[in-house]
Amino acid sequence: MNDDNSLIGAIENPWQELRRLTPARIALGRAGTSLPTGAQLDFQFAHAQARDAVHLPLDAAALMTQLAGHGQQALVLHSAAPDRHTYLQRPDLGRRLDTASAERLDQHREQHADGYDLAIVIADGLSALAVQRHSQPFLERLREQMADDGWSLAPLCLVQQGRVAVADEVAERLGARMVVILIGERPGLSSPDSLGLYFTYAPKVGLTDAYRNCISNVRLEGLSYGLAAHKLLYLMREACRRQLSGVNLKDEAELPSLEGEQPARLNFLVDSLQ
Repeated sequence: MNDDNSLIGAIENPWQELRRLTPARIALGRAGTSLPTGAQLDFQFAHAQARDAVHLPLDAAALMTQLAGHGQQALVLHSAAPDRHTYLQRPDLGRRLDTASAERLDQHREQHADGYDLAIVIADGLSALAVQRHSQPFLERLREQMADDGWSLAPLCLVQQGRVAVADEVAERLGARMVVILIGERPGLSSPDSLGLYFTYAPKVGLTDAYRNCISNVRLEGLSYGLAAHKLLYLMREACRRQLSGVNLKDEAELPSLEGEQPARLNFLVDSLQ
């Protein structure tokens, strides 16, 4: 009777050992027909974190300072959604730039008529926390890996109250033939700070998600910055070669391997990792 759980009537789940392998809420045990108090409180805390992540405003000034500290400057833009409340109720407004931002990009294009190979956009999305934490270190790894590709880069654009499709308008106005947007994903109960990457070749206003490739769950507990950059570069290089993106462009990138080893494919459902 020295076991605390015995004192409160909680019954341990025999699958408890599996919890070491996943952050998923499995093998939580039970007290009668209910969850133990600790598990219930953990759930409520995770739910509160997810809700807070959706409503937390992006600290654009802090992010700009962080980027500038690593030699990266950005244009600060805004979607047609004037505030967070409107943004959450009107997804369509988050997909377009406001008038002032559109005019600013048009003026920039007049001075750079040749356009660019790649535009990189950052948007708060549904988790400004993810953007605040992960966008700068990811961009650092991406720039390291793409240094030899020789692509011309449009000015980095930071869009407040933006959704995925706003990147298409940014790229079209800048004359970029490819665009990738770094955006906060919808928070989950174990991942309030998950960063998503959406890549589009030949972007223009009105494209559907079928024309985009997604790399999700970029964060310290998920997909690493280096591996996410590796996957994205594969998609960009293949898109340039085949002149398409989206459902017709499959991610068949190979995992970086140690010297002398055979590379392993990323699709563990098809090829088992050696």
